[in-house]
Amino acid sequence: MPNIAAKTVSNAFYKARYEAATHNEQLSSREGAADIMSIDRGRLYRIESGIANPYPEEIRLMADLYNAPELENYYCTNMCPLGCNIPKVNVEELDRISLRALATFRKVEETREVLLDITSDGVIAEDEKADLQKVLCNLEELEQIAQSMKLWVKKNMQEDPL
Repeated sequence: MPNIAAKTVSNAFYKARYEAATHNEQLSSREGAADIMSIDRGRLYRIESGIANPYPEEIRLMADLYNAPELENYYCTNMCPLGCNIPKVNVEELDRISLRALATFRKVEETREVLLDITSDGVIAEDEKADLQKVLCNLEELEQIAQSMKLWVKKNMQEDPL
């Protein structure tokens, strides 16, 4: 894909199409990808160059066509105003995700105990707020790992890869 502007090369949607083109030659051009997705080639250019934001339906099309489920997370966490609280997920290898999960699972029992202590009287005292914040951080870490695992499964357990 020659003559690509630096802005386009760093674009997540372009990168996903470029990676997918190694498995499907039709995706090596915007025209080929746009034809498959039934969207205008100019629209795909504007998305890949950051001039226009894609619609959610276009994200789904690209994620499926490119075998890049990470595009959904990227869109939700970076472009959608409602998704700012969704954990950002990066594509990682299964062994890294598993190790992070095991490390986090060690914290689960401690988190459970702290949460029980805090909530047992039905009142969150001022001195318990810091502990409650730690509980929240641990839960967010677990959520992020679960999302990473889901992403890995979607990307690698596809029945009929393109």
